[in-house]
Amino acid sequence: MTEPTPSPAPASAGTPEGVAHPRTIRSFVRRAGRTTTGQAKAFEALGPQFLLPYTGTAMDFAASFGRSAPTVLEIGFGMGEATAHIAALKPETNFLCCEVHEPGVGALLKRIGERGLSNIRILAHDAVEAIDHMLPEQSLDGVHIFFPDPWHKLRHHKRRLIQPPLVAKLSRRLKPGGYLHCATDWQPYAEQMLEVLSAEPLLRNTADGFAPKPDYRPLTKFENRGLKLGHGVWDVVFERRQEDPPA
Repeated sequence: MTEPTPSPAPASAGTPEGVAHPRTIRSFVRRAGRTTTGQAKAFEALGPQFLLPYTGTAMDFAASFGRSAPTVLEIGFGMGEATAHIAALKPETNFLCCEVHEPGVGALLKRIGERGLSNIRILAHDAVEAIDHMLPEQSLDGVHIFFPDPWHKLRHHKRRLIQPPLVAKLSRRLKPGGYLHCATDWQPYAEQMLEVLSAEPLLRNTADGFAPKPDYRPLTKFENRGLKLGHGVWDVVFERRQEDPPA
């Protein structure tokens, strides 16, 4: 696979010397793509304000966003269409967004500029490392994971992002009452998501099985195209229990 042509690379792409670099879980697979001129201009103009470096130390959300506000982590925002929509809909919420696909980062920066958004910060680094080293326990009000790679083939299922170890990490970083919202258009993956989240003792389902699509999540062009072809979309929404279950 051909790697994307860098132009210019986010400053946060590297790992600081001495920081552990685990290889067991990854939130991404490198994809080919080319950064457009508009995206490159967005990197140059908006990157210094909206791109955060990977430091390997606990984040101070108030310092990073310039205010204290509820904070939602998004893992893998693609080209940022849904991210920008939700951030515009919820200006009172901070959105910390992890994505390593450079054209996607550039596209979201471009959307930030076009829509005048100020409540997004982008960490162009593996989300699992960010969770491990930068996000304190009980620091998040929500987590969004929309349409992660379903890895259709059985031998590739172990590569799926929604697995018990990651869900346990995320659950511990949610505040009591904080939510974890996953969405997929692949039913077998939706069923796995439901099974994995149901097995996490810190979480409880907000619905009886799959959840109705929350109003804040938009129908993307990709999703609309799939619905017209008769494909389903499944939302799974769990929240952290107010009290931890007994040991």
